[in-house]
This record gives sequence, structure tokens and C-alpha cells, in this order.
Amino acid sequence: MVGEAKNPETNTGPLDGVTVLDASRVLVGPFCTMQLGDLGADVIKIERPDGGDQTRGWHPPTYGDSEESAYYLSVNRNKRSMTLNLASEDGRELFRDLASEADIVVSNFRVGKMEDWGLDYKTLREENPGLVYCALSGYGEWGPDKDRPAYDLIMQAEGGLMSITGEEDGAPVRVGVAIADIGAGMYATQAILAALLERELGDGTGQKIDVSLLDGQVAWMSYMASNYFATGTPPGRMGSKHPTIAPYQAFPTKDGYVVIAVPSPNLWPKFCAAIDREDLVDDDRFSDNASRVENRDVLDALLDEEFAQFTTQEILDTMDDFGVPASDVKDMEDVFENPQVEARGMHQSVSHPTAGDVEMAGSPMHLSKTPTSIRQHPPLLGEQTAEILEEYGYTDADIERLETDGII
Repeated sequence: MVGEAKNPETNTGPLDGVTVLDASRVLVGPFCTMQLGDLGADVIKIERPDGGDQTRGWHPPTYGDSEESAYYLSVNRNKRSMTLNLASEDGRELFRDLASEADIVVSNFRVGKMEDWGLDYKTLREENPGLVYCALSGYGEWGPDKDRPAYDLIMQAEGGLMSITGEEDGAPVRVGVAIADIGAGMYATQAILAALLERELGDGTGQKIDVSLLDGQVAWMSYMASNYFATGTPPGRMGSKHPTIAPYQAFPTKDGYVVIAVPSPNLWPKFCAAIDREDLVDDDRFSDNASRVENRDVLDALLDEEFAQFTTQEILDTMDDFGVPASDVKDMEDVFENPQVEARGMHQSVSHPTAGDVEMAGSPMHLSKTPTSIRQHPPLLGEQTAEILEEYGYTDADIERLETDGII
């Protein structure tokens, strides 16, 4: 099913020739399909004619003086927008037509909605056996909670993340970005790529993928889940501290905070030398990591006193001199002025027809042969509708009729 690759000089990336029909909205699905677009796929974003993706209206902030939502722009580059009324049978028939030639369909409607519309995997694969179909939802397509509504905040709480995030004696804290959506979007991308590979190496048929926000959050508990299974005691909140490494946390300084990481035995003597406390190296309370974890309260109090004497930059300079990992706590301005972030191409911009030059975080996937790139600005609502339909053989008269009937 993968289309023929283009000339190497015009190759869009490793997924050049792959078509994605993106029936998702808000964050988890669009984040997944943006990654596929970054990798070179042709992503056709299906949007409601009456407003499109909900996040188009999630503002402020908007970008510059335009009405373009910063939220929408953040996860919809490298896509083409097509308006389509899936609430109508004609719209659904058109979707089926597009899906018959697609490699991938991505959807995050509520469980059962695509089946109600006759746009589910079982139906679409009859015309397109090679289709890879990814269904995203809050709780997955089976289990007692499959019909419950899901939001990132709820998933962070229900998946265990908020039980381990925040200060020890403080309230539970939500991670500041919608990590449940983004995490599930990453798992969806991995699964889609695996299914594409299996299709190419196997018998040419596709398969259905079911990814849920809850599953993604539970999987991300990783060593925290393992710690619970090993001890029978649920881990609690520790702020920036690590449950099995010390020191590995943020410390207050004279003018802010510094983050210090001493995760390996060879770093402890260097760290002690950096703070001019070589006496701690052979102190039985701190001589190895297990001892430092056991005596964390004593060590923390001692280090709080040491770091409070200096500015954050003074400590960073010293730690750098001694080869000890350390950082200040950077805000977004600091992050995107960081020379390393610039050097890695993680600060990108793309020209947009109404918002001007739109800055955004780049792709972290660096491939030597078929590099990722930002080829297409986040599209205006329905910007490529006619273009896409013409590619699928629809005439000007067909397109005019569809517009008149409110289908596109």
C-alpha cells in the first residue's frame, strides 16, 4: 500500500509516499499525526466545516495579531486541512472513498462513534485490507470504563502520576503540560510505525491499533510501579527528589534554585570537592548511595546550608569545573535561547498565511538519510479541501455540489 517514493531530491522523509487520513482533534491524535507528518507522510486532516478542530477556538493566546490559536498551531504542522461533515451520509461516503486509498487512519472520537458512522476498522478494511487503523481514547475500547469521558487532568490522577508529583507534604500536582495526551500520542506513533513495518514484511494486510491515555500513564509509571511491586508500599510525593538516588534534586540558592544530579559512585567525590566538603566522602552516613538515601534528611539539611551561601550561577560554574551534572530551572524563554537547543534545530519557525512567522518546537527525531522537516504551515480551516478532492478524481462540479450541500 505504501506509495512509490519520490525522487531523492524531493523526498519528504522516511514516510514519503504514506498517506494518513487524520480524523482526530484536540491533542492526542493531532500530536501523533504531526509526528507522522514530520516523518514525511501526507497527513490529510479532516475537520468539521463549522469551526474545525476545537482547538482553533482555544484562545487566548493567539499568534501575533491574528485569530490563530497558539494551541492549534503547536500540533498541526505538516498537514493539509480538508473540511468534511461526517454527520452526513454523503460526508461519510466521501471519507470511505479517501480511506480506500489511505495507508493509515487515526481517530479519537468517543468509543463506538466510528462504528455508528460505518467508519470503523472492520468496515474500512473491506475496501482496503492494507489499512493501519489507530483508535485513540481515554480508557480504551474494552473494560468497565470504556465509555467514561477522559481529560488529561483526570488521566494524570487516575494513572498514578499525581500521587508521585508535588512536594512531600503538599497537594498533588498536575504536570504542567498535557502529558497523558502527549504520551499516548507517542505510543500511537510507535504502534503505527510497527504496524506499517509488519505489513511490509508480512502479507500486506494492516491491523487495528487501540491506544488509551490511561494505559499510557500506567505504562509510564515504570520504576515507580516496580518499586511498589517490590515493596508493597505505594511511593509518595517527593518533590524534585529521586526515591533511590541522593543527591538528585533541586536546592534553594541565594537567588533561586539549582538542580544537582549525583547518580553514580564516581560523581560523589567530585561533588564533595566542588562544594569544598571532601570530609563527606568518607563519612559513613554518606559514603555510598544507599547510605545517602537512608540519611537523606541529614544530607539535605547540610546541602541546603551549603547552597544558600551562593548564587545559582556561582554553583553552576563550580559544578561545571568539577564535571558534576547541574542546571538552573529554565523557563520557556531560557529554553529557546539555549545555544544547544538552537544547535539541535529544536527552535523552528514556519511562515503562515495569516499569523506571519510562527515559531514552534522542532522535531526531536534526527535521521541522517531522510531528515525530518517542517514543510507545511499548520493549515487554515479547509485550506486544501479542493486540492485533495481533485487528487482523488473529483471534478469542479462535484466540489461545487459538495459545498452547496454543506458536505465540505
